[in-house]
Amino acid sequence: MSQLHLQSKATLNNGVEMPWFGLGVYKVQEGNEVIESVKTAIQAGYRSIDTAALYGNEEGVGQAIRESGVPREELFITTKVWNSDQREGRVLEAFETSLNKLGLDYVDLYLVHWPVKDKYKETWKAMEQLYASGKVRAIGVSNFQIHHLQDLLADASVVPTVNQVELHPHLSQPQLRQFCKDNGIQIEAWAPLGQGRLLDNETLKDIAAVHGKSVAQVILRWDLQNGIVTIPKSVTESRIIENADIYDFELSSDEMKRIDDLNGDLRYGADPDNFNF
Repeated sequence: MSQLHLQSKATLNNGVEMPWFGLGVYKVQEGNEVIESVKTAIQAGYRSIDTAALYGNEEGVGQAIRESGVPREELFITTKVWNSDQREGRVLEAFETSLNKLGLDYVDLYLVHWPVKDKYKETWKAMEQLYASGKVRAIGVSNFQIHHLQDLLADASVVPTVNQVELHPHLSQPQLRQFCKDNGIQIEAWAPLGQGRLLDNETLKDIAAVHGKSVAQVILRWDLQNGIVTIPKSVTESRIIENADIYDFELSSDEMKRIDDLNGDLRYGADPDNFNF
């Protein structure tokens, strides 16, 4: 994967291409903060933006897209249906709301945000309808464990293209990654930097020093070399640019293994099996 660049893409199981690298906007304030960070990222060469109904900043993301000057078809926009809309069976309505807030004609990827017990299969049927309508180029899931995916795949007409999960060197999810690979589902990491908890890790600092890179850059490079789509969040211009500057070095197999060995199954976000839906 040494020939990768910032706009390199993974091919999803339905043939749609998705950038390996993007900007996440969780907890980025609606209004100026989200508009400026998205515009900065696009200007720096990012082409993938990941938002969600829950984040409350879809309008700002949409405004930034319009003001960026980059043609819509060059961008890859992801949003997600929130849990309460699964409960009420309002998936189609929730999608239209997101689309209107974004000010777009279509979304590139629409995800089921969490596997709400006894609801996600019904939600998936609605997602399949949206996909058939052409208003979504790809549909997928987020925070699904192997057993959720097995349950979903038993009845699904459309295999999810993506499973976006908490994934970083302290929670590298090897079994889930293998399951997704075996089933043609692209794995995507949220909180790839472990919400900042990995930035002082001595192993990562050592590897970073060898390459003259930051710890964040080493982790994001590890994602890419593992075939993981990654969407680090930042609102700081210098950090947005630095995070993407990971295409001029390569981690050795030994370095990759040292990072793999940091796995401790440590979750810093919510647990999909014990989540207060």
